[in-house]
Amino acid sequence: MFSGISGNVLILGLVSLLTDISSEMIYPLLPLFVTSVLGAGPAILGMIEGVAESTAALLKLVSGIVSDRVEGRKGLVVAGYGLSSLSRPLVAMAASPLFVLLVRFFDRIGKGIRTSPRDALIADSTDAAMRGKAFGFHRSLDHTGAIVGPLLATGLLAWFVSDLRTVFWLAAIPGFAAVILIVIKVRDMPHSMPVAGARPGISPGKNIRVYLLILLLFTLGNSSDAFLLLRAGQMGVTPTRIPLLWTFFHVVKMLAAMPFGTLSDRIGRRGVIIAGWGVYALAYAGFGLVSSELQIWLLFAWYGLFYGMTEGVEKAYLSDLARPEERGSAFGWYNFAVGIGALPASIIFGLIWQKISPQAAFGFGAGLALLAALLLLVAGPRPVRHTG
Repeated sequence: MFSGISGNVLILGLVSLLTDISSEMIYPLLPLFVTSVLGAGPAILGMIEGVAESTAALLKLVSGIVSDRVEGRKGLVVAGYGLSSLSRPLVAMAASPLFVLLVRFFDRIGKGIRTSPRDALIADSTDAAMRGKAFGFHRSLDHTGAIVGPLLATGLLAWFVSDLRTVFWLAAIPGFAAVILIVIKVRDMPHSMPVAGARPGISPGKNIRVYLLILLLFTLGNSSDAFLLLRAGQMGVTPTRIPLLWTFFHVVKMLAAMPFGTLSDRIGRRGVIIAGWGVYALAYAGFGLVSSELQIWLLFAWYGLFYGMTEGVEKAYLSDLARPEERGSAFGWYNFAVGIGALPASIIFGLIWQKISPQAAFGFGAGLALLAALLLLVAGPRPVRHTG
């Protein structure tokens, strides 16, 4: 089952598991904390998250480019995880929404610094023929953390602690453990350096540009999953069952990521991504037509398959397209494209929902997914399996 998973990939998977446990002990409780404890409104909460995610998107590009120009990527990975792990629990000290904004800002700076170099390090540490499995394994452990974190926070609040701030402080433990794991166990891997005078990453190669433009088109129809939870509420899923639905969704993602990553190693990445975007289109069409709570649960399971088919495979496909000396910057551009597309995607979706109907909004998302899948089928670049 774990053949082809290198030591670095195993450790980085465990790091993501621990980091997500830490993050998800805090993140689901943050809206309640900001609005109920600190007295801020939804607009402030939206500003906090918007600033945080925009910062992360830009830094993912910068850190990816930098990681190609230095001999080792591990330093950037340690710095990113370290900054997030140090800053995240400080939300427990917050006496105002502005302090929460600063904490989230530094947390996302950490995420921006680490993400692209980490993805490049995973690619550097894995044989080209096994990268789908490696990225799928990493995503699987990441989703496991997203399951364990909220359940752990719920258990702590139910039986051991009486306030949110204590939970936030306790979230520091898995975060610090993740940083220690990187420092002790992760090895820097040699990677091809750009030739003297070259400026890698300023503009990605043609194949990568084509792929990222198609991906950006898909992302413009890929709105926040918060809208799916809103739709679930409309269909009768009670507030007490929403966390169970969300956990169930993450379980499906966790179970699907590694098998589909492995499948992409055998039959090719493009076909799996195209099929995944087709699954997404059917899911969104279903969310537009749904009429009962049972259908919502089935649709969330189906939608979870989309994540399993695409999250790790998209990164493995990018690894196949990128030359070894531009791997970090390629991941930087990938993460930047997804990041800048996410904000207008949710704004557009929300406006269509509000001005026309939920059915029109979900139909818009499904239509863009099908168009992106068709473009990837027709114009998607053929990957080159670089051995470096």
